[in-house]
Amino acid sequence: MFPLTSFLFIGAVLLLCAYTLHKVRLIHLMLHDVRDQTHRDNAGLFRQLEALQGLYTDLGLTHSLPDTRGWAASPDFLLELTRHAQAERPRFVVECSSGTSTLVLARCMQINGAGKVYSLEHDPIFARQTRQQLARHGLSDWAVVLDAPLTAQDFGGATWPWYSTTGLPAAGEIDMLVIDGPPQATRALARYPAGPALFGRLAPGAAIFLDDARRPDEQQILRRWADEYPEIEQRPLACEKGAAVLRYRPRA
Repeated sequence: MFPLTSFLFIGAVLLLCAYTLHKVRLIHLMLHDVRDQTHRDNAGLFRQLEALQGLYTDLGLTHSLPDTRGWAASPDFLLELTRHAQAERPRFVVECSSGTSTLVLARCMQINGAGKVYSLEHDPIFARQTRQQLARHGLSDWAVVLDAPLTAQDFGGATWPWYSTTGLPAAGEIDMLVIDGPPQATRALARYPAGPALFGRLAPGAAIFLDDARRPDEQQILRRWADEYPEIEQRPLACEKGAAVLRYRPRA
């Protein structure tokens, strides 16, 4: 007969082995997760590099683009804008915020030989930087960055900080609208006013591109627009930060 202490010792060893096996299994699962995340990150990075190369090829750029990381529009979203603008040749393009997308769209207008980009920018520093980049690329004739401070405006029964649109041409229908501002920190659903402020000026068939559409606020904005503007179709775009393209299809 084994003494009680031997049984206790064997039991303790078995418990230690079971605990060790449990920890090893957790480490194994964690390593699989890390491997899978690394594969996803690498695939995402490769996709952005492919899109960036596509931009330089499609636009025939001779100068480098500004940074496309962080707050800036990602290369895949910029490539979506480029291919739409080159295929459909919009004449009147409006942007909510300015930056690399302004250069890309202005270059599309230059290649098309017609059209103009109007960028609403609330930040004077960003506005100046975008104008400098347009001049560097020889694109100043194809885009104008409008100083458009955020002012309290009433939309949908509430007050919102939204761009002053007094600098936009009074006449003409918008063929292409790109919504990448104001910043999310401005207030909840910060980009919702693009609907009541600008959708009424859309040309039939106009395209609306919304960046950052994976965020909860943008998802809620899209649902609200779907309810308020049933004549505007929505379709998601598989971009890094999530995006959506909307089409104005007025009913006969």
